[in-house]
Amino acid sequence: MRIRLGTHPAYVVCHPTLVHQLLIADRSFDKGGPIYDKLREVAGNGVGTCPAAVHRRQRRLVQPAFHRDRMPGHAQVMGQEVAALTSSWQHGQILDVPDAMHRLTTAVVVRCLFDPDTDTPGVLALQSSIDAVVAGITRRMTWPLPLIHQLPTPANRRYARARLQVRHLTDGLISHLRSTGAGHDNLMSLLLAPDTDGAFLSDTEVHDQVVTFLVAGVGSTAITLSWAWHLIGTHPDIQTRLHAEADAVLAGRPAQLTDLNTLELTGRIVTETLRLYPPDSLLLTRTTSTDTELGGHPLPTGTTVAFSPYQLHRRADIYPDPDRFAPDRWKDIDKPPPGTWVPFGGGPRKCIADTFVRIQATLALATVAARWQLRPVPGQTIRPVGQTVRAPHRLAMRLHRRRPTPHGGETDSRA
Repeated sequence: MRIRLGTHPAYVVCHPTLVHQLLIADRSFDKGGPIYDKLREVAGNGVGTCPAAVHRRQRRLVQPAFHRDRMPGHAQVMGQEVAALTSSWQHGQILDVPDAMHRLTTAVVVRCLFDPDTDTPGVLALQSSIDAVVAGITRRMTWPLPLIHQLPTPANRRYARARLQVRHLTDGLISHLRSTGAGHDNLMSLLLAPDTDGAFLSDTEVHDQVVTFLVAGVGSTAITLSWAWHLIGTHPDIQTRLHAEADAVLAGRPAQLTDLNTLELTGRIVTETLRLYPPDSLLLTRTTSTDTELGGHPLPTGTTVAFSPYQLHRRADIYPDPDRFAPDRWKDIDKPPPGTWVPFGGGPRKCIADTFVRIQATLALATVAARWQLRPVPGQTIRPVGQTVRAPHRLAMRLHRRRPTPHGGETDSRA
């Protein structure tokens, strides 16, 4: 299918076999197109946006930051931040779910990236600037006409200031950590350390990785959690089973990494939420770096090729009753067929933080569900908003405090 992305022609691939071929052949189908052009304005050549020519080196240097050995510490941070977030919650309170999940995941990602125990100077200001940049990027992908974004509008000026602030604050944090050697228990310290061959990331490369992690890590987890709470709340049978599992496994304590294998339903809820509402849901693009072909169709160098995780995940020939929220469809699926479940892309360019996002979302859902029930507020129409990151718009839910029971009973504090 041939479409236009703003002023750019593009071909959309709709079959999972062809999408899989597109994703694994990263030397022929490089990350590019108008969407990645806009992301590079702020994320530079981070591991998620860099061209294939430098990707393997970057991934080798960055991968230790997301090794499974790091996950127990990240899980502990998540438990602490859930406790901090929910400490102010009141029974019967109406909660702005996307805002709450964004604050939660921001705190987790910032602490894991910089320092789990102290408030690193400039971190909160950096996250505020990142939020403004993400809003600007979304506008630019929605309206990919250069002239509009060159006008001196308030939104364009905010975006320009935020980009400069991100650069200034990130460079300051990098310089501070390089000079002090502080913060050995965080992802930043791993980015600044040499690999086994003695190679280092440059300051520019570290900057680009930090921005990539902040933009992708916060948004993906927050969106997944927000949609999960909406889906759970509108499916009482699933909600009852979720609370029962949280009670049986956790008995009121925060979830830990060692609980993942027993939080089976919670994990399936996350997987099904990512199927229905993948964070990068509308279109992901690649650009051909050489003359090639796909599905028998010749594609000259420089051709933009796109695919939609949202469309793939709702194919009835792959997922029966595809619009239905059915976590148990994953009960007997160990690994979906290639190209059929791609919320984080796939192949060599698969999102490096995919495991981080899935683990954090699973642990957060279980930890909150052990103490709280989130119920829909009547009269709402919930719809996705955004271009590449489709968050639920104005999702409000009512909080009900729960008392965990040893065998997963359903209790709350109502008289």
